[in-house]
Amino acid sequence: MPTTSAVILAAGKGTRMGSDLAKVLHQMAGKPLVVHVLDACRAAGIADCICVVGWQREAVAAVVEPLGARCAVQDRQLGTGHAVLCAESSVAGDEVVVLCGDAPLVDATLLRRLVEHHRRTGVACTAVAARLPDPTGYGRMLTSADGRLAAIVEHKDATPAQRAIDLVNSGLYCFRRADLFARLREVKPANAQGEYYLTDVVAMLARSSGVELLVSDDAGSVLGVNTPADLATAAAVYARRSA
Repeated sequence: MPTTSAVILAAGKGTRMGSDLAKVLHQMAGKPLVVHVLDACRAAGIADCICVVGWQREAVAAVVEPLGARCAVQDRQLGTGHAVLCAESSVAGDEVVVLCGDAPLVDATLLRRLVEHHRRTGVACTAVAARLPDPTGYGRMLTSADGRLAAIVEHKDATPAQRAIDLVNSGLYCFRRADLFARLREVKPANAQGEYYLTDVVAMLARSSGVELLVSDDAGSVLGVNTPADLATAAAVYARRSA
């Protein structure tokens, strides 16, 4: 049976939150956002969790390490691909689930479904998507005529036609470890942000060995928190779920 590690991206500052507090430390329902993500991993049976920290790294580490997570440091904010690469030496699992520390509504059911689907299909990567009525700000999933994932384009790099696509990237993936880190070394920062995108790895694998696309029917599960309004929306969804 393959072993699984989770890499949780938690290094960002979150300037749009209007606060100096690291974004993943903002609270929802009495817990920091990143703790909700860790709770989901544990409930899904993923015990080996690595948080990639950067902004206010000591404060983030002080929250996650007592909960059993280990930390890997991203000294410079060079994108999601760079962040995952910073965790390489800490990852012990045969497969790697990558999550966003600012997406507190991800749940254990979806994580278990992701890992099971990934193992059953035997692909190098499985990516989770969802359909949103307003996909603004999210990466778009570009699919081929047969419905398979061809590429992911970030909102800032998308054409008007691509921005009309409502199938969005959740930022949640399961990779074979060897394929993930081999491809990360090939990524170039050829985008509007000058960053190393993890989505470029997904596109590489889609061209070479194929990538499975798992579409969640729970749009809330992919909601990321970038602004106070996003946090209020996530909190409202969480409250409805809890009720």
